[in-house]
Amino acid sequence: MNPMPPLKQFKRFDVRPLLERGTEPLPTILERIEALEPDHGLFVIAPFLPSPLIELLAGRGFASKVEHNPGGMWIIYFWHGTD
Repeated sequence: MNPMPPLKQFKRFDVRPLLERGTEPLPTILERIEALEPDHGLFVIAPFLPSPLIELLAGRGFASKVEHNPGGMWIIYFWHGTD
């Protein structure tokens, strides 16, 4: 398992505006996650814990770390879990 890269190597994706408009963010998340370089990551900001997304990406070899912040916001970090 690869360790989590430094935060400066993560790209940010806040899905809350998409969800507010009724747009499904999964296709964009998958595009961004697949475009990551091996030593980089993506963090997703969501209004809920996206457990199915975490499971889907784990099945594709991505590790994750979850943070729940005050106000109900969730931040999920994804990075390549294996070489």
